[in-house]
Amino acid sequence: MKYPTLATVIAASALTAQMAHADTLRLLTWGGYAPEDVIAMFEAETGHTVEVTTSNNEEMIAKLRATNGGGFDLAQPSQDRITSAQEEFGIYKPMDMSRIEADLFIPSMLAATAANTTYEGEVYGLPHVWGTSGLVVNTAMAGEVTDYLDLCDAAFAGKVSYRLRRPTLIGFAYAMGLDPFAAYDDTAAYQEILDAVEATLTECKPNVKTYWEGGDEIQNLLRSGEVVASMAWDTGGWQLNADNPDITFVAPEAGALGWIDTFVLPARGRADDAAYDWINFVMRPDIAAMITNNAGNFTAAVDGDAGVSADLKARYQGSFDQAAIDNIKWYPPVPAGLEALEGATLDRINAAN
Repeated sequence: MKYPTLATVIAASALTAQMAHADTLRLLTWGGYAPEDVIAMFEAETGHTVEVTTSNNEEMIAKLRATNGGGFDLAQPSQDRITSAQEEFGIYKPMDMSRIEADLFIPSMLAATAANTTYEGEVYGLPHVWGTSGLVVNTAMAGEVTDYLDLCDAAFAGKVSYRLRRPTLIGFAYAMGLDPFAAYDDTAAYQEILDAVEATLTECKPNVKTYWEGGDEIQNLLRSGEVVASMAWDTGGWQLNADNPDITFVAPEAGALGWIDTFVLPARGRADDAAYDWINFVMRPDIAAMITNNAGNFTAAVDGDAGVSADLKARYQGSFDQAAIDNIKWYPPVPAGLEALEGATLDRINAAN
C-alpha cells in the first residue's frame, strides 16, 4: 500500500483550508476586464467563485448609491469618480494597503492613483486598466492633423468628428495653451476656460461631419472615409489600424488625455478576502497580459506588456514614444459643480448656428 508523502498531505490540507474560506466575489466592472479564462484560473487557484456584472462609470455609482455601497464586493470606476462619490454618498471603504502586493504595480501609477483617490487621509483606489483619448487620423488624407486644433483647419471642412463631452472641452483647452485641470478648484477660472473653448468649438462647427456618440459609429465613419480625423480612444484607432494601416491613433501634441480604471471596495461588500485575492491575482504579469489581449488596453502591472500580442504592442509603440507618455494629461477627481458648468457649455455649442 502506497501512503501519501508529507508534502502531499500538507498541500491537501492547505487546499482544504483555502476552500473552507472560499467566497463568491461579486465584481462590478467594465466589459473585457474579467475574461472567462482568467476567471477560471482564479477560481481553480483560490476556490473563490466570481460573478461579473459589466457596467460603466455612471451606472456603477448609481448601483452603489442605490444600495448604500452594497450588492458588490469589488468595483472598477475610473479614478476621477471616487473621492467626490465618497464625499457625497459614502459608497466605498478604504483600501487596506497591507493586503496589496505593491510590487506588482507600476510605481508611478500606483502613486498617482493613491494621490487622486485619497479622501480624509485614506486611500480608496488602486490602478488597474489605463488608456487615453486623443486623435484617430487617416494619415493618407489628413496627415497634418497632429493636435486637437488641427481638426478646425478649413482643409478638413465637413470631414472631422468629436463628441460633445468633457474630453473635447479638456483637449481643446490644452491645445489652446490653457490648463483646465489646474483650474478645477476655481470655478470662475474654469468658467473662463470653458468660455474660450466654447468660442473655438462654435467656430469649428462647419468642420464637423457629426458629433459621434458610440465607438462603432466613429469607427464606421473613419473606415468609410466620411471622416478623416477625429477625437477618439486609442484602442479604437488601433483596431482600425489592423484593417487599414493609414488609420491610427495619434497622441496629440498638447497631450493625450489619460484615464485609469481602478479597484475600489464597496462600503457594504462582504467578501474582502476574495476581493484582495482577485486584485493581486490579476496584477500578475501573465494574467495582466491576458486581460490586455482581451480588452485592448494596457494595465498598471509591472511587466504586464511582456505577454501582449506583438501586433498590439507594435501599434501602441507606434502611437506613444516616451515623450508622448510623459505628456499624458491624467484626469484628476472632478469637483462638485463642474459637470453642470460643462453641460451648459456643451448645450450652447450644440445649439449654436
